[in-house]
Amino acid sequence: MTPIRTVAVALTATVAASLAARGVMTRRPAGISPVTGFDITRYLGRWYEIARLDHRFERDMTHVTARYDLNPDGSVQVVNRGRRNGRWKEARATARSLGDPATASLAVSFFPGFPGGYHVFELDADYRWAMISGPNRGYLWILSRDPTMNEATYQRLVGIARDKGFDVDGLIRVQQEG
Repeated sequence: MTPIRTVAVALTATVAASLAARGVMTRRPAGISPVTGFDITRYLGRWYEIARLDHRFERDMTHVTARYDLNPDGSVQVVNRGRRNGRWKEARATARSLGDPATASLAVSFFPGFPGGYHVFELDADYRWAMISGPNRGYLWILSRDPTMNEATYQRLVGIARDKGFDVDGLIRVQQEG
């Protein structure tokens, strides 16, 4: 193979792998339906992480918040912030709708070309709390506009997540106070 052909084949393979990874990482778990009638402008602002399933990138973090702000191009800037070992950590991403903007399914990219699925499948009518799934049932977040959540509301959301097949026994309640 000529050097140019080798480079072309390598680039084609890289693009194909990236597209395949995008499809896998942004998919919606079977049986999880994103909220429709979603208004991204109402979703903007600060959210407190009330509970989550454990995953590497937030392990041992407390005081976790997510802030969503609209970019001039219509995408959403995401800033996740939390404390680990007494130090503040921050991660920035860009989110874009995965289709109809009125459907609460987004592709969130912390690294260009590698988006993750963000599917809001339960949302308070007043946008006071939300429940989000990633590309599979290994990812679950319960968010609130306030650093604490009424225990009855929390238990109701946990019950919904259990009914939808999430391993709620693995939920970590996130420390927000102190």
